[in-house]
Amino acid sequence: MSLRARALRESAWAANLALAGGGLVTGTFGNVSAADRRAGLFAIKPSGVPYADLTPDHMVLVSLDTGEVVEGDLRPSSDTPTHLELYRAFPCGGVAHTHSEFATALAQARLPVRCMGTTHADFFRGDVPVTRELTREEVAGEYERNTGLVIVEAFADAGISPEEVAAVLVANHGPFTWGADGHEAVTRSEMLEVLARMECTILAIAPDAPRPARHLVDRHFLRKHGSDAYYGQG
Repeated sequence: MSLRARALRESAWAANLALAGGGLVTGTFGNVSAADRRAGLFAIKPSGVPYADLTPDHMVLVSLDTGEVVEGDLRPSSDTPTHLELYRAFPCGGVAHTHSEFATALAQARLPVRCMGTTHADFFRGDVPVTRELTREEVAGEYERNTGLVIVEAFADAGISPEEVAAVLVANHGPFTWGADGHEAVTRSEMLEVLARMECTILAIAPDAPRPARHLVDRHFLRKHGSDAYYGQG
């Protein structure tokens, strides 16, 4: 195994442990992948293996070009084709998928996570969208690949930047997030769950609450992201 492949497996393994450690998964639900675009590979959690049992060597290396397994003794996550389509369409280096409680509840209700204030805008520059329902043919066919394609479709049809809103709810399924690497994707999954819980609370106590002004949303997003960001010590 090359040093690059080893480093990629270790990065994906650590991100998967962080996902479980953040309380975002139950049982073997969920997965994280990490990509090395120069090497043309991504590493992903194996299917159905408990998080407590994972080691870096369990991570499966998959070709970004063909989607075929390059290295690994175990079957990759069943969601691997979804991750592959996101890597092909979006400029990211890590993808996370969970069945976290509140984000999944909204996905199953087919409701977006609305941008209702500055906490949301610090991470996502607008609503986190929900995809359309997959058709019977899409589910019967290449279901996991079609899940990725319907995510890409949702962003293209709505004109949403996947860099400014790096999260989605798949209708009747659950959330996916992405970032520069697997760890950033996990952080966004954590924040998405917080925001989904807030959204469920807002829908319960004030479903007709007014939206924040666009200039406030933009200011909070841009002070943390982009070339003119000034939040923090970086």
